[in-house]
Amino acid sequence: MLRALDHLEEWLIAFLMGTATLIIFVAVMQRYAAGTSLLYPIVGHLDFAWAQELCIIMFVWMAKFGAAYGVRTGIHVGVDVVINRLNPQWRSKFIVFGLLAGATFTGIISVMGGHFVMENGAHYAFVSAFGLPVGDLYEGPITPDMEMPTWIVYSAIPLGSALMCFRFLQVCVSFIKTGELPHHDHGHVEGLEEDKTDPQRAAQDINWFEMKDNLHPKGVADDKGDADGEKRP
Repeated sequence: MLRALDHLEEWLIAFLMGTATLIIFVAVMQRYAAGTSLLYPIVGHLDFAWAQELCIIMFVWMAKFGAAYGVRTGIHVGVDVVINRLNPQWRSKFIVFGLLAGATFTGIISVMGGHFVMENGAHYAFVSAFGLPVGDLYEGPITPDMEMPTWIVYSAIPLGSALMCFRFLQVCVSFIKTGELPHHDHGHVEGLEEDKTDPQRAAQDINWFEMKDNLHPKGVADDKGDADGEKRP
């Protein structure tokens, strides 16, 4: 189960981004083709007025699940100047506190967002789907172009926040066990490696402003060299 969740964000983000790009491309091509007398009889009857609204919704979902991906991979930027100067014992406590605080906040948002979604029409949709009497349940509004129930759009808030909460707890447990935090090199581009054979190119690749921990809170493992007399910057 956990292995299936390891790359959930990448799969969802890739699907949403690819689908949104395809929809926008087709909609733009249809609009320009419909402006020509030659292609208008073929594509003029197609209606892509819903494309913009759907892509906006997809990007909202992409942003929420992208935030969970950022927690898991260490992409989120944090102000850690003070934490990096604490001794390992206190640093560990503050990092765990920060991770648990993030889990608490996103957990609260998930619960409140879920309540909002249920009150905004999800409860009505679930009850009516099973053929049960809906009573005075609120059906909820719909979007203007696609006429989609808005609770589907808003579901990105509780679902994305719940996944963020899970990722915060996952990182916290991993840090307690290993003393390591997920790091992400913001200057690294996948597929482009440093050319160390050419002295001139190697000198150009040096990042003189790069910090050892890449502006992330240092893990306990970073201080292992201190016991051996190694000088840590």
